[in-house]
Amino acid sequence: MDAIPACDLSVVIVNYNVRDFLEQALHAVRNAARSLRVEVFVVDNCSVDDSVAMVREKFPEVHLMVNAENVGFARANNQAIRQSTGRYVLLLNPDTVVEEDTFEKCLRFMDAHPEAGALGARMIDGAGKFLPESRRGFPTPFVAFCKTIGLYVIFPRSRTFNQYYLGYLDDKKTHPADILCGAFMWIRRGALENAGLLDEAFFMYGEDIDLSWRIVQAGYVNYYFPETTIIHYKGESTRKGSLNYVRVFYQAMIIFARKHFEGARGRRFVAMLQAAVYFRAALTLAHHGFARLAWPLADGAAIMAGMAMLKYFWAVYRFGDPHYYPTDFLSFNAPLYTLLWMLGIYFSGGYDQKTPPYRAVRGVFWGTVLIAAVYGFLNAEYRTSRALILLGAAWAFFVVLSGRALKHLVLYRNLRFGEDRVKNVLIIGFREEIQRVQALLQQTAARWNYLGAVSPVPQKEDHLFLCSLEQLEDAVRIYRADELVFCGKDVPAREMMHWMARLGPDVEYKVVPEEGMSVIGSSSRNSSGELYTIDIRYRIAEPIQRRGKRLFDLALALVLLPTLPIQPLIQRAFRPFMRQWTKVIFGKTSWVGYSTEGGSLSALPTLRPAPLSPASGLPPSLRNTANIDRLNFLYAKDYSLETDLRLVLRHFRLLGGKSGKPVKPLPDIQLP
Repeated sequence: MDAIPACDLSVVIVNYNVRDFLEQALHAVRNAARSLRVEVFVVDNCSVDDSVAMVREKFPEVHLMVNAENVGFARANNQAIRQSTGRYVLLLNPDTVVEEDTFEKCLRFMDAHPEAGALGARMIDGAGKFLPESRRGFPTPFVAFCKTIGLYVIFPRSRTFNQYYLGYLDDKKTHPADILCGAFMWIRRGALENAGLLDEAFFMYGEDIDLSWRIVQAGYVNYYFPETTIIHYKGESTRKGSLNYVRVFYQAMIIFARKHFEGARGRRFVAMLQAAVYFRAALTLAHHGFARLAWPLADGAAIMAGMAMLKYFWAVYRFGDPHYYPTDFLSFNAPLYTLLWMLGIYFSGGYDQKTPPYRAVRGVFWGTVLIAAVYGFLNAEYRTSRALILLGAAWAFFVVLSGRALKHLVLYRNLRFGEDRVKNVLIIGFREEIQRVQALLQQTAARWNYLGAVSPVPQKEDHLFLCSLEQLEDAVRIYRADELVFCGKDVPAREMMHWMARLGPDVEYKVVPEEGMSVIGSSSRNSSGELYTIDIRYRIAEPIQRRGKRLFDLALALVLLPTLPIQPLIQRAFRPFMRQWTKVIFGKTSWVGYSTEGGSLSALPTLRPAPLSPASGLPPSLRNTANIDRLNFLYAKDYSLETDLRLVLRHFRLLGGKSGKPVKPLPDIQLP
């Protein structure tokens, strides 16, 4: 790091499986670097989404570094920083878009303020909303406590309770900020030399907090600089609502606390953070649990209420006695029938996301069949009128259909089940890019209604365009546009951000990068970036298929139970077979899964380890990574229970093989 700076700025981007966002970010960096001496580094942390090939093909000027494993954010950044030569270093996330003059403005400010060690830009999300993590205060125990329990949300402008996000300061004015965000962190090389590189003890999260604070301790000032704005599609590489995020984020904070706080104060801080892990994990579990159980609970409550009304109605109508049925009908029969209907709906896929209503109806039908079967096994005193079962089934049909129809109407403004809401779309760009974007949208799964085109510049007598960009607000209002798609090649990033801020979150925004094959955007600051892209749909990822696979595993284990005494005569390895049988019962393994000899399992939906795979019995002459990857891919894409059954029947003697590991094929086995 003692070398004489050879350029103005070194941009460092760490990428992990966000190819389309990276492509857009690099186009924006290229546009912002035109008037400066800039070198760009991309460090890829073992992505499997073709990111590396894309960079090599479309951005040959980029210094590409490819890691054989995911080494984490801090270590990957340090790899590039050590090779960089710029007077300044910019740490930049791949899911960001900078303005065309961002680099010039930041360079002028830093040159004019020699006391500045680092600088952070004003960040907005894909809906144009300000991201408060653009600047933060030092996380003392009290500040971290207010953040953890959510006091900063209750008092967003309080100097006392929102020190973490500095909510009491104007986000449109430049001011010092102890902590900057690693998504955009412009650093003076001298500050890096004095403060040191990123601490590699942090794998992800916390390293920007640590480095920001060390820069302050080295005698510099960190500035929040709102003279330039960037888009940050929050958390595309991570899922912020997951338990894993809670664990990783707070573990990073614990590392920070142990590093910067000593004695009893440090121990109290660590204890508070450890308690926060469990508190936030409990909230996350409760949120996820409520989200998953809300619909079944609503169905159950509605069916139970209907059963109570039907009991009274039928007793009065048919027998003239409101007390005709025993009192335990509502405490035993009705809950049992309701549970069986709900189980039928569940196993039919009626509670899956965006599932068609016929699955719920099918579930009620099979639940009624199951109730009829159970009815015959009940003691005489628990057998109520069969008419109530039929009336209850009719009520359950009505509940599931009407409830789902109402939900679909509210969300998508139509009753065409299985279809998402059709969005009214305006495309902003010139003729060539507009035609390309139209063709791209037609190949995606998104449902959209093309309203027309908006020209980036004033147009005369061109029937392709509804209006020019300066009239966009009127066009959105008149044509009731739901979504704007900006052509990145034709519309400057600065113009995009201007209109996002002006029109607000009532409209959704997407961007098509130059030469890109995806439409990128995000409609919420709490959601990760989203894509309209020509993608592959894996059937094995569908919840109903995963449930069917688990039921197949259990059913086969139960079928094999009576045969266990003779399995030593059948299986090549009986003890491993028994271990597999036990693990399948407890959900640790499956009978059929992927072959681990492949090289791209991380790109496929996750499955339990299994002794059999689509590559089981593959002849040695064909057993190579390419063939195995292809077989794993086809298994995930076209999965069916018949596939598992066929593999089990064909390779039954191999069920005792080690899960996920290759097994020696039988002589007569051919390529599936």
